[in-house]
Amino acid sequence: MEKNYSARKIIAVSAIISIICGTVFGGAAGFLVGFGAAQSRPLVEWLATNVFHRSLQPPASQSSVRVVEEDSAIVSSVERVSPAVVSIIVTKDLPKIEQFNGSPFGSDFFRQFFGDGFDFQVPQYRQNGTEKKEIGGGTGFVVSTDGFIVTNKHVVTDTEAEYTVLMNSGKKYTARVLARDPINDLAVLKIEAGNLPTVELGDSAKIKVGQTVIAIGNALGEFRNTVSRGVISGLSRSITAGGAGIGSENLTGVIQTDASINPGNSGGPLLNIAGQVIGVNTAIAQGAQNIGFAIPINELKKSIESVKKTGRIVRPWLGVRFTMITKEIAVANKLAVDYGALVVRGQNQTDLAVVPGSPADKAGLVENDIILELNGQRLDEKNDLPSALAKLNVGDEASLKVLHRGAEKTVKVTLEEMK
Repeated sequence: MEKNYSARKIIAVSAIISIICGTVFGGAAGFLVGFGAAQSRPLVEWLATNVFHRSLQPPASQSSVRVVEEDSAIVSSVERVSPAVVSIIVTKDLPKIEQFNGSPFGSDFFRQFFGDGFDFQVPQYRQNGTEKKEIGGGTGFVVSTDGFIVTNKHVVTDTEAEYTVLMNSGKKYTARVLARDPINDLAVLKIEAGNLPTVELGDSAKIKVGQTVIAIGNALGEFRNTVSRGVISGLSRSITAGGAGIGSENLTGVIQTDASINPGNSGGPLLNIAGQVIGVNTAIAQGAQNIGFAIPINELKKSIESVKKTGRIVRPWLGVRFTMITKEIAVANKLAVDYGALVVRGQNQTDLAVVPGSPADKAGLVENDIILELNGQRLDEKNDLPSALAKLNVGDEASLKVLHRGAEKTVKVTLEEMK
């Protein structure tokens, strides 16, 4: 529109020039108008400025760089948080194997048949001491200036390994694993350092599907503080996560995101656009593109305080194995309700539905009971049993509404510490 508008002004000015010149110079006017813009431009500019009081300066270059507000916020958040994101290096003493040549049956075996000059050897292997090797890695982030660091439990699952924290500045610290969460894929480490940069913890209860998120991590254990960006794709997901040598673990209430989470990113922060940590990156979906999962940060806050106070993660324990009921499960199994926690046994024969001697056992819960509510709060996909229990403390008395053989009843249970 601006180009057309300017063109009309120039045409109008040219017409006036023609009139003026026609009056003053007679037949020469047609020559001036048709002579071309280059020759007539000084007169056009004089008329535009003095008659129309408009500037004919060209508009600013369309190629000028503009920083979009959202991009600026993301860059600012990454710059602020990156110093507090660390790489975790896992090392272990492993057997040092060397190759040598030797007789598979001993040198005397062949000499007795072929004489002393015969020597038959083949390549063989033997251990020659041990050597320290890097066997894995992950990501973590600093949550206190005196060296408390959060990561995934599966990053530090090996109790015989040694762990080193590599800061973004390049400094290295030996790390101690203070606690591994018995339920969630979380762990707390400690390094001896002070005045460390820290992250700000957000509120995962306020996040919404579609909002922008940022993941930072040690991608592939090689590219430190790699940044990826995406959105929250889903909330309150239930997954079974696992890997080589670490078994599998059921995680509930996790955040789904399409921000790239690569091997090595485990334990890194998932940030909102303000740079606050709203989740801990923990797993990716195999065979899919950009489907990753993070543990909500609110699940972690209580654990951090517990470690600082007691040196371990204290979790209230009910003592049941269960599955959260969905509409699909209810239809497939012809259940009377489509919500709640169904008490079921595990895959192995030893995995009982109710742990003997547990608070649930003492309260009279049995296999196939459905826990409908905890302290008046309905249990469903948005408020699953582990999340509801995590809000309570060891020693609290909880009220459970239970569907037992078609009839509802309310039972009281005193929560104990998970061992």
